[in-house]
Amino acid sequence: MRAGDLVRVTRSSIGIPKGSLALVEVKLKYIGSTPEALWQVYLLQTGMHRRYLSRDLEVLNETR
Repeated sequence: MRAGDLVRVTRSSIGIPKGSLALVEVKLKYIGSTPEALWQVYLLQTGMHRRYLSRDLEVLNETR
């Protein structure tokens, strides 16, 4: 996953339903000693910026 990728949110949260589309903006950091990364995304339906773990995002269209 890289900045510019189109992703689908696979976990619902307050105000953000499961299946929402988003654009990846930036990788913020890795969590602990695991390869789990924290990503900031821009949600297309709401125009909001949120942070999600890699496991909560499904890549739909990768940038090259």
